Amino acid sequence: MTRPADPLAGARPAPDDPAPEGTDRPSLRVPSRLDPTAWRAARSLGGAWGRHAAVGGHSWWTPLRWVLAMTLLTLLLGFAQKAPCATGYWDGSKQYTHFCYSDVVPLWSDERLDVGGVPYRDTTVEYPVLTGAFMWLTADLTRGVHVLDSHWSELVIFGALTALLLSLSGLVVAGATAQTARGRPYDAAIFALSPLLVFHAFSNWDLLAMALASAALWAWSRDRPVAAGVFIGLGTAAKLYPIFLLVPLLVLAMRTRRYAPALWAGAAAATAWLTVNLPIAMAYHDGWWAFYKFSTDRPAERSSAWAVLKTLADSGSNPSDSVYWVPPGAAVALAVVAGILVVVWIGLSAPRKPRLAQLAFLAVLAFLLTTKVWSPQYSLWLVPLLALARPRWRLALVWQFVEIAVWFVTLTLLLGLDPAQSAHGIGYGWLMLLIGIRDALLLSLAALIVRDIWRPERDVVRAGGVDDPGGGVFDGAHDYFSRDSGARDGHNTGEPDTSSSGLRASNLS
Repeated sequence: MTRPADPLAGARPAPDDPAPEGTDRPSLRVPSRLDPTAWRAARSLGGAWGRHAAVGGHSWWTPLRWVLAMTLLTLLLGFAQKAPCATGYWDGSKQYTHFCYSDVVPLWSDERLDVGGVPYRDTTVEYPVLTGAFMWLTADLTRGVHVLDSHWSELVIFGALTALLLSLSGLVVAGATAQTARGRPYDAAIFALSPLLVFHAFSNWDLLAMALASAALWAWSRDRPVAAGVFIGLGTAAKLYPIFLLVPLLVLAMRTRRYAPALWAGAAAATAWLTVNLPIAMAYHDGWWAFYKFSTDRPAERSSAWAVLKTLADSGSNPSDSVYWVPPGAAVALAVVAGILVVVWIGLSAPRKPRLAQLAFLAVLAFLLTTKVWSPQYSLWLVPLLALARPRWRLALVWQFVEIAVWFVTLTLLLGLDPAQSAHGIGYGWLMLLIGIRDALLLSLAALIVRDIWRPERDVVRAGGVDDPGGGVFDGAHDYFSRDSGARDGHNTGEPDTSSSGLRASNLS
């Protein structure tokens, strides 16, 4: 099949090394040929086009397997980063001085997993049902492994098994993201090589929900709305944020008038969530409800805009008092709804329908910016979404390194709250400064994505004339809200045909 000319060809210096002998040089828009940051990094590793980059070759090392290998390497680094804290002997506040804190270690005993407690029945759990089940399953496996080999403590085994199972979830995130980015599998390397993944892969159980959210996007890209809805519902039963993937589905359904798949996905999501939650809610209502009550009553987290604004409003008083402030629930709910409505407005007012991943990133970011709880590891949710929404490396890396700085300063602040270590702590003002920089970078990324929505020719994913590789039924669909006559059927004026069937055939060739 003849491939369309790459409109970005020649935009960057060509790599020094030629394509391998016996292979063609397709116009595959690989990051190492077009993204300046990836191109410079590839030069240090031998060049932008190597023998494993051939699309039609016979090498076992396909792009997907390379992405999975890179993810595994990053996860191993993440395990090594948490290793100093694995034993639970945190004398001298080691969890802060070594920056290796993980919720997995203290919750082994706090949630009574160490004595065989069943979440929701015997103890309250500060997470939704599916995460609680994940913790209980891992604890049960821990006791079985400990019987076979008692050399290691149960806590160490629990941490290792948790890391193993979460690593499998991380591989699902990488693989699903690579498969969703049709024709651009190496975009998933933004997640696979994420520096933020090194520090937060095992800080909490977030990778479980991320795997389900990524699987939902993959299923939708394959025209499987019911499966996508099931994954969204299960993801919401692990963490709340996957529910916001329904927002872009609704917006794009309105723009294309393809309501049935979105409704099927919504119904499947509700059914999956109820299937997981109802039995626990009926059997152990108090334990099940404790998570939702805790979410309502907990104070604004230090990394949230609510805590920062309250501290600034209380200037002159003790900053620590503001950190434990509980903002009115109605105010938080209104802020979240307002943020989501802004995303809906962006999606409906754009001259051409946005890509699904662009709106998904904006919706989840709107939730993080407006909710009162932004634990540092929550930022990891955005990385695979960013890889699909705006697969450019430079600003993505800058933002992630600032997130790591936020993590370091947060732990240093907590170190100072220990009376024995107060001289080694840091003031909340420094954390507020970094949070401001972090939020500014994320808003810059959001602004660039909105620019790509308004000016699709600037979108690197659409550069070859494609519409929405991960859009599923919305890919190539008629856009009833379009103000661009050349894009009414999902096409760029003068670009090759990007109908759903045509695009998929070219991407698989």
